[in-house]
Amino acid sequence: MLKPSHYHIFAIGKIRKDWVKSGVELYLKRLPGLTITELRDSTPLKEAQEIKTKLKNNQTLIVLTEEGDSLASTPFAEYLQTFDSQKLVFVIGGADGIAPEIKNLAHSLLSLSPMTFPHEIARLLLVEQLYRATTIIKGGPYHRS
Repeated sequence: MLKPSHYHIFAIGKIRKDWVKSGVELYLKRLPGLTITELRDSTPLKEAQEIKTKLKNNQTLIVLTEEGDSLASTPFAEYLQTFDSQKLVFVIGGADGIAPEIKNLAHSLLSLSPMTFPHEIARLLLVEQLYRATTIIKGGPYHRS
């Protein structure tokens, strides 16, 4: 079973747009236990150091990047189920992307789309997809295929 408390997001930068902030807050209410850590927007190298400092040994790293694997919503839900009770950390990079060092540490590279999004919108898309995945697994009405 998918547990939001097993998910953590490391996101570079702050959300500045109110409409994005509202959307993220909506899905965080629907996913109690999901946590987001905002990391200071800097250079990919400095961001990588901060990510490595915050990452715990018992966490599985998944990096969101445009060159990652692209999954539709139902396969994404199935993918999350393969981790059973592991704690997952999703990393959303800043404007300059994610350092190769972090990509090399990752268990998986995932893409939200072949398009590039601002990190704020990527955060909103990720939390929505995590919510959608939980409803797919539970058989709830949110996802209509």
